[in-house]
Amino acid sequence: MKALLLVDESQDKIAIREIEKPSPKKGEVLVQVKAAALNHRDQWCRIGMYPNIQYDTVLGSDGAGVVAEIGVGVDGSWLNKEVIINPNIHWGDDEAAQSAAYHILGMPTNGTFAEYVVVHADRLSEKPAHLNFSEAAALPLGGLTAFRATFTKGHVSKGNKVLVSGIGGGVAQFAFQFALVVGAEVCVTSGSPEKLDQMIDRGATGGFNYKEEAWSKNALKTTGGFDVIIDSAGGSSMNDYLRLIKSGGRLVHYGSTTGAPKNLDMFRLFWSQASIHGSTMGSDKEFGEMVKFVSENNIKPILSSVRDFDQIIAAFDEMHAGNQMGKLVVTF
Repeated sequence: MKALLLVDESQDKIAIREIEKPSPKKGEVLVQVKAAALNHRDQWCRIGMYPNIQYDTVLGSDGAGVVAEIGVGVDGSWLNKEVIINPNIHWGDDEAAQSAAYHILGMPTNGTFAEYVVVHADRLSEKPAHLNFSEAAALPLGGLTAFRATFTKGHVSKGNKVLVSGIGGGVAQFAFQFALVVGAEVCVTSGSPEKLDQMIDRGATGGFNYKEEAWSKNALKTTGGFDVIIDSAGGSSMNDYLRLIKSGGRLVHYGSTTGAPKNLDMFRLFWSQASIHGSTMGSDKEFGEMVKFVSENNIKPILSSVRDFDQIIAAFDEMHAGNQMGKLVVTF
């Protein structure tokens, strides 16, 4: 079968190879992958900026497909079902945080950038009926991360003023959509005026270009501040967020793409009674809640492009350039 492997000998560090089709063991299923979506973690693996790198691993955390085979002990009703895959492996019993054994499908465990993938049967959820395979493939990792950040950590509810940063990313777009559905007033940031315009058209109350020096002053003047800020950048923007957060507000961070802040305005932090919450991925319970929420509210992922699997390296390059607006999906 065709698969995309992380390799050490290629300049690209990734290559499409023919490998042996896997077989499900006890408690496992073989999923014929119909579509898979890229995440930034895939690119971080490619450039060596991810822990426990193992070459000759099939990358990919997001996938949707059809159950082609089942192993011993698996409920026969799964056979031939259209499914999405929960990329969590060994979250554990603690809803507050993942276990020490936790990892994500696609590194070091073989992932979804292949014609077939073996996963444990308890990683399956039925594909939401309103989504096609390409849309469904874009949901698991980004949707789960956004669900935990928005609701478990951010406690976003009707009437809240919410700021979502870096709206070009898939998690940010899910957080935006989720917050809108529950009746929040949502603003966004981006370095691209075109992306801001697109999100205004999709229901954003306001959009702010973080490349403009006075963006946070303009945002404060326009909105009066935010109850919740959902961010993946960190870095120097932290003090902007502390100026924008309302008293008792919540800053939720699910990434740190621009690193640590050089100086953190601790006075603003304690005086505002604000709280900072770290968040990553989500529990299996939250995954089920997220899928139900998406189905009940007819939410569709924003897709930037859908292309044949043979063009996946070009999709990686597009993601690295950062010009996409929505998820990058490949199909088999």
